[in-house]
Amino acid sequence: MSGIEIIRLPSRFDYSFHRQFGDLYTPLIEGGECDDIILDFSQVEYLDSSALGMMVLLQKKSSVNNIKVKIKGARGATDEILKMANMQKIFEFI
Repeated sequence: MSGIEIIRLPSRFDYSFHRQFGDLYTPLIEGGECDDIILDFSQVEYLDSSALGMMVLLQKKSSVNNIKVKIKGARGATDEILKMANMQKIFEFI
C-alpha cells in the first residue's frame, strides 16, 4: 500500500452528504492502495452530529485495513466542535 488520498468536504457537512461521503471513501478503503485518508475541512463552515457519526464509521472501516484517517484545515467553530466531541482522540489533526 502507498499513497495519501484527500477527501474535500463541503461547506455544509451533514446528513445530506452521507451517500456522497460513502461513495468517496469506499473505493479508497477497498482499493488497497491507500495508507492515509485526509479529511480536508478547509471549506467546512457547518457540521452536525451525523457528520461526526460518519467520521467515526469511516475510522472503524479504515482501521480494519490499517488506513489512518487524518483531519486537515479545521478552523473556527468547526475546529471547536471537533475538539468538543473529542475527535482528537480518534483522528490525528494535521
